[in-house]
Amino acid sequence: MSSTTANTAIPDSRATAPRKLRLGALTALVIGSMVGSGVFGLPHDMAKAAGPLAILIGWGVTAVGMLALVFVYQSLAMRKPDLDAGPYAYAQAGFGPFIGFNSAWGYWISAWIGNVSYAVLVFSALSFFFPVFGDGNTWQAVLGASVLLWAVHFLILSGVRQAALVNVITTIAKIAPIVLFIAVAAVAFKLDLFAMDFSGPADGALGSVMDQVKSTMLVTLWVFIGIEGASVVSSRAERRRDIGTATIAGFMTCLGLYALVSLLSLGVMQRPELAALKNPSMAGVLETLVGAWGAALINIAVVVSVVGAFLSWTLFAAEIAFVAAKRNTLPKIFAAANQNGAPSAARWITNALVQVFLIVTLYAQSTNQALYYIASTAILVPYVFSGAYALKLALSGESYQAGEMRAGGLLAGLIATVYGAWLVYAAGPAYLFMCAMLYAPGIIAHVIARRESGQRLFYPVELVLAAGLLLAAVWAGYDIYAGIISPL
Repeated sequence: MSSTTANTAIPDSRATAPRKLRLGALTALVIGSMVGSGVFGLPHDMAKAAGPLAILIGWGVTAVGMLALVFVYQSLAMRKPDLDAGPYAYAQAGFGPFIGFNSAWGYWISAWIGNVSYAVLVFSALSFFFPVFGDGNTWQAVLGASVLLWAVHFLILSGVRQAALVNVITTIAKIAPIVLFIAVAAVAFKLDLFAMDFSGPADGALGSVMDQVKSTMLVTLWVFIGIEGASVVSSRAERRRDIGTATIAGFMTCLGLYALVSLLSLGVMQRPELAALKNPSMAGVLETLVGAWGAALINIAVVVSVVGAFLSWTLFAAEIAFVAAKRNTLPKIFAAANQNGAPSAARWITNALVQVFLIVTLYAQSTNQALYYIASTAILVPYVFSGAYALKLALSGESYQAGEMRAGGLLAGLIATVYGAWLVYAAGPAYLFMCAMLYAPGIIAHVIARRESGQRLFYPVELVLAAGLLLAAVWAGYDIYAGIISPL
């Protein structure tokens, strides 16, 4: 997230009006939102359950699906300029208040659980220098993560200038080591090593190519979360058309970086060796190429980058809850603001939940990957319904001028919706059930918000959906109790 984003999220009390975001700031926002922790773990996370062929296919599927989602957000930003609160607003406009609420709730859940994942990875990286932090889930790591959490919390509350300076530093620091890694790995790349077990090991240990492709989906989704960053703050853009341009530019930049990191690694080390690396696995790969200083560099970069992402998503999580509450989608308590008009209660509630889950990681021994799988699954609702809304507009002709071609909108909406449905399938029942347990308490928040605004609680179809969600949550609770699935 760019420093300008921080400025808009927490306005300077001395300013007469919020500064509008220009194209450069919006593009930096998109790239900064996406490039967090995931890229540094790609060598391990992709190689763990997939061979080179499946990884290539996985990036291909992701490129098509995410590009369709990019076009969806570009189109919706222009066609529905009044819907300026990001993905949840599209879901609500197209499919009613309960779906809209769950999109806002899911986006918020994904943001703060993603922050738990970031905190775990920070101290996993620091264990390179201080082994006591282990995989980021020892009591020392949880204590350190808690200090980081509340330091960031009070940094944001103290004013925008300090947060802006941190963002500028982290944006530069996170990109430079990735470019260096790509350059070194490209020189060391060996085609014969890359082609080894191209479709997976001969013993079939990874399953079919399709099974391997499925295993890459939540990984590739995780590294692209944040692609909607410009859409979330679209009301603050200087020109509406810049939102789509910034999103496409950010997407193409990150796609190139991500694909090169994961694929070049397979030409430097054998797949089983990559799968055995500790995250951040990029450090292990670079260490084999240039020595210990390479691992140290990447681990330092991870800490700086993830702290920046942690800051960005703390802002985003509070922003989406704050805006949703102001529009009667979440309870009014989330709409409480400080003297600068920025979220206060939403930030306290969000960070309190992050703290609770940090403690849970201590007892559940949760890994960074397990946490971001949950965060990735949680965000599927707003993504799927954004695509479905674009498809609905194209089918009905709403927001299209007479005689205007709708084929592009139909295709983008259809692909984005199908891609979202495929991701739901690829996530698997375990993570879907765990997300149901996180979504179910939201029904209470939905009822409170509807009562506060004097609106009907549920329409018939919504009541059926709520009952189904509760049933899934109870089922998930039983499966956890019976040991069928692990909570984290």
